Amino acid sequence: MTRIVVAGAGYVGLVTGVCLAEVGHKVTCVDFVEDKIDLLKKGVSPIYEPDLNELIRKNINADKLSFTTDYKNAYCDADVIFIGVGTPENEDGSANLNFVYTVARQIAETITRDCLIVIKSTVPIGTNDKVEIFIKNYLKHDVHVEVASNPEFLAQGTAVRDTLSASRIVIGAESEHAKQVLQDIYAPFKQPILSMNRRSAEMVKYASNDFLALKISFINDIANLCETVGANIEEVTTGMSYDARIGNKFLNPGIGYGGSCFPKDTKALHWLSEEEGYVLRTVKAAIEVNEKQKFKLMKKARKDFASFQGLKVAVLGLTFKPGTDDLREAPSIPNVRLLVNEGAQVYAYDPVGMENFKKIYPTQVVYESTAEKALEDADLCFIFTEWEEIKTMDMKVFKDKMKTPFVYDGRNCFALAEAEEAGIYYQSIGRPEVKTFEAKKEVIL
Repeated sequence: MTRIVVAGAGYVGLVTGVCLAEVGHKVTCVDFVEDKIDLLKKGVSPIYEPDLNELIRKNINADKLSFTTDYKNAYCDADVIFIGVGTPENEDGSANLNFVYTVARQIAETITRDCLIVIKSTVPIGTNDKVEIFIKNYLKHDVHVEVASNPEFLAQGTAVRDTLSASRIVIGAESEHAKQVLQDIYAPFKQPILSMNRRSAEMVKYASNDFLALKISFINDIANLCETVGANIEEVTTGMSYDARIGNKFLNPGIGYGGSCFPKDTKALHWLSEEEGYVLRTVKAAIEVNEKQKFKLMKKARKDFASFQGLKVAVLGLTFKPGTDDLREAPSIPNVRLLVNEGAQVYAYDPVGMENFKKIYPTQVVYESTAEKALEDADLCFIFTEWEEIKTMDMKVFKDKMKTPFVYDGRNCFALAEAEEAGIYYQSIGRPEVKTFEAKKEVIL
């Protein structure tokens, strides 16, 4: 049996390790955070991700999955080590590879047998080559080491499904041996396996994420223009989606993309291209559009309200997308900061994200147990995340609960006809305004 170790028990590493165990491999996950490992040993996931808890407990009980902070014992006799640590954004937009090289150094000084090192983390093109040289320079024992690229294509909220039922598995390797080892590991997944060189595999990951980010920024740009010229973005995207070359994915307008991938990956590839003397103008434009889009709702509200000072503002949805408790690059964060700084009383609700939000705003925000409680006597409401719980609300609750039902929806959660029937003031992205509620003059300009 192939001895598999996964370095890192965050989103990428943990989901990778759990899913490899689920298809039959015996896997050890390593992380330096003791509290995280203690939780995992008890079968408790440190992150909110559908189905993950159940699979962790199932595979621990089946003796196929274990967790440890003792990297020396874990790495020393491993056949394959997956590196799934974070590559956060540096101040200048480049990728921070400190965690990758820390693990690489630990591996080099610990392994006692021939080993394939597989970089699962998203890294700039050429990193696999550099890591292989780095490891070989620090080897303590006379062993053969090779590095391969195996980028992940999971999305938060659907990470387990994306891994077990991947659209494709990409292997970047420079030898037939490395390709065969990874093909054998992934054989139980029965998804298309694409083999290529390491740099191409690294580029596939960046090009895929940046293309999706481009698509989001493009449709947000078109949505903004729709508001100006009197078109309805929903009708426009429906018409576009019938073209098979365009499709209907990632055509939902909103207040921009967030999370752990799109923001940092667009900036990292843009930074890399400039370092290489070539400017990716389309990617640069996507970054610029997304930064401005985050404040689209605030811009709309400023036209209606002279000041937020002393107003009760309800905020529904805090995470960057539904199905996760992740707040990285969530539009809610800078918008709430603006509201708080301008004297608003912010009352927030999110099905799973409030505990993490409290780490950022422990006292400046009032956290409510339901959306309805957050809306009570509110002067206006912002919707930042399209949770199903929010999308299925009866819109009459806005009229019934709020002092003045001004609703600014950044995810187009509701139908315009429903907003009209509810008798509220409703603004969304790229669609006509609904003004069936007559605003009091003392509330707005």
